[in-house]
Amino acid sequence: MKVKVLKKSEKELKIEIEGSSHGLCNLLQKRLLEDKRVDFAGYDVPHPLASSPVIYIKMKGTTKPETALIDAAEKVMQANEAFSKELERVLKA
Repeated sequence: MKVKVLKKSEKELKIEIEGSSHGLCNLLQKRLLEDKRVDFAGYDVPHPLASSPVIYIKMKGTTKPETALIDAAEKVMQANEAFSKELERVLKA
């Protein structure tokens, strides 16, 4: 997976994630939209045969968009860990 910055400013960030899918982008978008500092978050897959979605973030206030994206990624990782532990627990029963 390779991340490429397409646009970066104080309030906006646009990145391309080569080799990713709707799954990761949808999770990140959901977590970003839960963040009250985020004005807008979305993603697009410009071409269905090229797996390189583009994520766009626009912020309110003074928080940098890259901070919100890192926070969202950490929340996704925590949710994944919690799911993994719960799955192990129920499958052992």
